[in-house]
Amino acid sequence: MITIGSLIEWIDEGYMERVLWIDSHSNNCFVIRLNAIGEEQVHFPELRQVIPITSAIAENLAIIRTVDPYIRLKLPDPIEDTDSYESRDKAWELIKDLIQDEPDIYDCKLRWAIISERVNLKIATGKTYYKYLRRYWAWGMTPDALFPADFRKGGRGKPKKDNGIKRGRPSRLSRTLGISTGVNLTEEILSTFKTAIKLFYHNRERKSLSRAFDDMIEKWFNIGYETDVDGNSFPILPPKEELPTFSSFKSWYYKNYNTRERNIARQGKRSYNLRHRAVLGTSEQMAFGPGSIFQIDATIADVYLVNRFDRTQIIGRPVIYMIVDAFSRLITGMYVGLEGPSWTGARMALANAFESKVDFCKQYKITITEDQWPSHHLPKGLLADNGELKSKASDNVVGGLRIPILTTAPYRADWKGIVEQQFNLLNVNAIKWLPGAINKRHRERGEPDHRLDGKLDLFEFTQIIIHTVMEHNLEKYMDYYTMNEFMIGEQVQPYPLDLWNWGIQNRNGSLRTFSSDFVRYNLMPKDEAVVTENGIRFEGMTYSCSTAIREAWFETARATGYWKVPISYDFRNMDAIYLSAENGQGFERCDLNDRSTRYKGKRLEEVMDLHELEKLNKDKSGTRSQQAKAMYKARRAEVVENAIQKTNGQLSVSEKSDHARVKGIRDNRRLAKEENREKEKFDIGKKALPINPANVIEMPLKEVDLNEEAQRPHLTKKQSFLKLLGDLDDE
Repeated sequence: MITIGSLIEWIDEGYMERVLWIDSHSNNCFVIRLNAIGEEQVHFPELRQVIPITSAIAENLAIIRTVDPYIRLKLPDPIEDTDSYESRDKAWELIKDLIQDEPDIYDCKLRWAIISERVNLKIATGKTYYKYLRRYWAWGMTPDALFPADFRKGGRGKPKKDNGIKRGRPSRLSRTLGISTGVNLTEEILSTFKTAIKLFYHNRERKSLSRAFDDMIEKWFNIGYETDVDGNSFPILPPKEELPTFSSFKSWYYKNYNTRERNIARQGKRSYNLRHRAVLGTSEQMAFGPGSIFQIDATIADVYLVNRFDRTQIIGRPVIYMIVDAFSRLITGMYVGLEGPSWTGARMALANAFESKVDFCKQYKITITEDQWPSHHLPKGLLADNGELKSKASDNVVGGLRIPILTTAPYRADWKGIVEQQFNLLNVNAIKWLPGAINKRHRERGEPDHRLDGKLDLFEFTQIIIHTVMEHNLEKYMDYYTMNEFMIGEQVQPYPLDLWNWGIQNRNGSLRTFSSDFVRYNLMPKDEAVVTENGIRFEGMTYSCSTAIREAWFETARATGYWKVPISYDFRNMDAIYLSAENGQGFERCDLNDRSTRYKGKRLEEVMDLHELEKLNKDKSGTRSQQAKAMYKARRAEVVENAIQKTNGQLSVSEKSDHARVKGIRDNRRLAKEENREKEKFDIGKKALPINPANVIEMPLKEVDLNEEAQRPHLTKKQSFLKLLGDLDDE
């Protein structure tokens, strides 16, 4: 809805209009167009219909400006500038009666009729009346709109015309010796300035502005080149009075490029956002109470540790994870180890944040009470960088634990400045004073290697970090913390633990708790296993559980086929995997079965390495297997070929028909069996005598008539046995 005095901005046209008068039925109105930038045409009130204007506002073709740039807020001082007030009062006396004659004063013909009567009285000219009326209508329709517009005079900030005379403040040479220096800046010179800034100054070389100016003069303002006796070419510059001055160049640069543009162009957007941007908010704004937002991050500690069991071994630098409550600055979770920065280290820190700290500290021989470190809750949100918590492995933190993960932009560590500052405090208060700490300055020649100074093991270093965290939570006075009026009224001191306890009493509602097993289960990686007749198979290992045995999963898999089941696992120890219950309530542990006992106590990487080694050995033995296969195949083929030749040779001279050959299979088998038994019989206890070749008498082989042999009567097994006994009796 438009009202008298409304300032309407037309988006596409780029100009504004002020509403001067609206009739009683809101059908018609008078508006005056205000000058656009660079516009010199003089406008007067125009009659317009209201409906097209309101329709344009509804369709976002025009908007009603809430901030009026034409109303003068800062008025002249009434004591120091009495002339301005006299001029305003004089103008107001001239038009105060005219503006009451609405709407006739807005009609061009009626307006002139009214003004002409005043002109005839020779009080003021018609031009003066029109000037004051336009200023009154355009600048807010108040008497203060009639103040002299001295601030608009002189063209401040606008480029001056070149009339052949050197503009600007005269130089020292010009003032003292009358020698003119410099030239007026033309469009061509300004274009050269812009190119020089882009080429020589807005880059990562970090040249000074004067150096960039010198490079520009040498490259684009020279009048030629000369070559010295050594063959080196150098530019020849014109006299100084024919060149632009550095002060002009510098003034133009700072006028056309603001601080943000200069820093981004010189250092990059990442560095600007991190070090030079405006800091208008605080981290407390995102946190209403304890648990609203936890911030998590990791760093590699600047200290070298040794092996706990062999202290001569240097194991490198540990990884520290910290989780901090944004509201109270209380450190709610930590992890010190060799994992990461990775999802493994992050989930260890999350598990620590969501569990009681009394048992955790007891593992490191530190006794505390629940009141000294009371955080064991899940937050409403978790703020992390674009790292491990953005991976698929952390999906169950969002799904199972219902903690949304908020990620910062890349290279914007300042967005989670609370946890980042904790690493700095850890380094200042503890780490930099430890043996084996890294000195930030470069090691000078001859100095001992700081890595050899390492004396602490991982267990001892974790103890130091726990003590440092306890010192921060209990005794860190945060004079930089922004206390609200409720905290001040209750005389809360800005210690992390005090702020946490105050928030629990007054702003609780974001914190949640779950059992330790539930938290750890949801922090485990998720995958799928296959139910087979040999067990629940995962990565080549087979598992079993009571449910699978009770419901005959493995027998069903053998009869009907395999199927997949969702599991969770801890890749640091593959002795067990965990099945999710069908109703989603809980889980069941599955242990390695007897087929996979060789994997007991192994990490997933070790299991995969073992499988890869087995595949590698199989691939390495491929040539040997292929060669053996070819050799034995050839030997078998040779045996078959010899057999074929022998059999075909005898068949070629035999007169037996195919029918006769097939009919005698049973008798032939019986005879062959008897001959084979004779060869296979056991003959034990008989001492073999040495054979003298001289006593060996060679007997001629008896030729067998195949036809005669075929005509012999065949004996049954019983007849053959009786005949054998008879032959023995004859002997």
